[in-house]
Amino acid sequence: MLNRARTLLKDIYGYEEFRFGQEKIVKGILKRRDTLGILPTGGGKSICYQIPALIFDGITIVVSPLISLMKDQVDTLNQLGISSAYLNSSLSREEYAATMRRLRQNKIKLLYLAPERLINEKFTNFIGGLNISFIAVDEAHCISQWGHDFRKSYLEIPRFIKSLGRELPVAALTATATPKVRKDIIEKLQLENPMVYVDGFDRPNLKFFVKKGEDPEQFIVSYLEKHRRQPGIIYASTRKEVDSLYAYLKLKAFSVGKYHGGMDEKERKTNQEEFIRDKLRIMVATNAFGMGIDKSNVRFVIHRNIPSDLESYYQEAGRAGRDGGGGECILLYNEEDVNTQEFFIDNNEETSDKLKMEKFKKLDAMVNYSSINSCLREYILKYFGDKRIKNYCGNCENCHGAEDVVDLTVDAQKVLSLVGRSRSSLGSYTVTKILLGERDSKIERKGLDKLSTFGLMSHYKRNELEEFINYLTSEGYLTQSAGSYPVLQLNGRSFDLLKERESLLRRKDEVVSFDYYEDPLFERLNELRREIAEKEDVAPYIIFSDLTLMELAERKPVNRWEMLKVRGIGNQKFKNYGEDFLRIINEFSEDDMENIRIDNRIDSENLSFERIASLKKELGLNISEGRLKEIIIKNLFM
Repeated sequence: MLNRARTLLKDIYGYEEFRFGQEKIVKGILKRRDTLGILPTGGGKSICYQIPALIFDGITIVVSPLISLMKDQVDTLNQLGISSAYLNSSLSREEYAATMRRLRQNKIKLLYLAPERLINEKFTNFIGGLNISFIAVDEAHCISQWGHDFRKSYLEIPRFIKSLGRELPVAALTATATPKVRKDIIEKLQLENPMVYVDGFDRPNLKFFVKKGEDPEQFIVSYLEKHRRQPGIIYASTRKEVDSLYAYLKLKAFSVGKYHGGMDEKERKTNQEEFIRDKLRIMVATNAFGMGIDKSNVRFVIHRNIPSDLESYYQEAGRAGRDGGGGECILLYNEEDVNTQEFFIDNNEETSDKLKMEKFKKLDAMVNYSSINSCLREYILKYFGDKRIKNYCGNCENCHGAEDVVDLTVDAQKVLSLVGRSRSSLGSYTVTKILLGERDSKIERKGLDKLSTFGLMSHYKRNELEEFINYLTSEGYLTQSAGSYPVLQLNGRSFDLLKERESLLRRKDEVVSFDYYEDPLFERLNELRREIAEKEDVAPYIIFSDLTLMELAERKPVNRWEMLKVRGIGNQKFKNYGEDFLRIINEFSEDDMENIRIDNRIDSENLSFERIASLKKELGLNISEGRLKEIIIKNLFM
């Protein structure tokens, strides 16, 4: 059955293999064992139960805590050609009746339910008459009062399972659970001899920062100015602070919405939908926003105030980079915010004295996190019982200043040597392939595999070498040309390094990544994605994730077979959208050639401003007016 699972993973989801944790959990479920799986946010928990659901006969029931989460999951599954539905309070009477008919006719493979639905005896009797294969409990930490999102209705799940009158495997999944919460999940759900898999809690694609004593509004505006194209969430602890910050950012002309429990439900829903669909770039919200929001392309999360505990903080911060791309998590720490959290705990009349003491301990841990000088990531991981990082992660603010450096002069010279030998005619993607020793038809046709630098850096992993080339560019050792088809070029600093007049020393694990939000092809693909999403009435990331668009922009596949090698594109996705995206990529390639010819003409003849105005007609090229303006501006500064 595992081979069947791998085939489904490739054909439907577009991934070559399971992540280690996913495979362990899938194996446990396929053996029909009760399973507890702890995977970090973005670790692919949903695949762990969706693929077994496709293999088993009958219906899989998924208990899920929020309406928005169900809708995202069902929209995604239906886009993949998997019949699924949800039952919750958002459905009209007609929609509810239609879903019940589909269930009776065995036309649904996955059924998402809110836990409150399980209390209805008439409904549970109906479910008991269906062919149920197994039960998946998403966000399983909600069953524990020691967790940060306790939902009393989750306690109904064991009674519901027993009411079905048969032995069914149960898969409980969550991202944030301390050892105490994990034990509570097993006991409360009454899992029998469960297979327990706890993945590392580390999110290596996220960078963590704590900023102390900053003016919050000034810091946030400065940060947003530098990241205007990137989607992000800003959390504040009170409704009043959300309203104030929202109004301030709106005044500064940012694309921003707000969300908190004091707003009209329609306005909240509208703002949430516009953020999910990339119509708003920034959401300012209380912690009422976000749980179950499956938006994969959030690039930063800023906490305007300190949260009440590390569980809440890590889950909220973890909404950045769910697609595996880079994300930044920034906590603004001011001591007066601690008083606000203490007030909330003290004045919660529904909380027992014992639970209040527990909450104060958690707040103390959060304050300690904000105050330490050692590795922020290590502190978080230890809190959750994961001790794999020792003292230095290289990817948080406290580790950023470490003095652990290496000499990378020789490796840099290898890259620069190739760029020089190619006469500055290659982009970073092709340079990477040559240095890794990867042949393709283009490389062989141009004889690039005959260069002495071919395969010279095959000891690097692809992502490491790509990042190193980005670093050389960002530090000024390489220049990247302008235009739609940027190539790498040598400059004065390149020759200083090649002639060893300068050395390249770099801190270990320092990472620099290319900002694809500035890439013209990425933006064209993004625009197509928005158009399709609008037409199909779904969130853009359900069509393709940002990470998939980034890979398409970088690799520029020209046919179906090349496109199916891109992560996140399986046969169904290609069938739905492949030709449209290939058309954009191929049109872009034709524009590249026109742009190169124009740039070459300008460079070789040093055309005057007046002559450029007639360039389009003179060369007989079908170039856009926007591109022509780009060329005119470039010429003015030559």
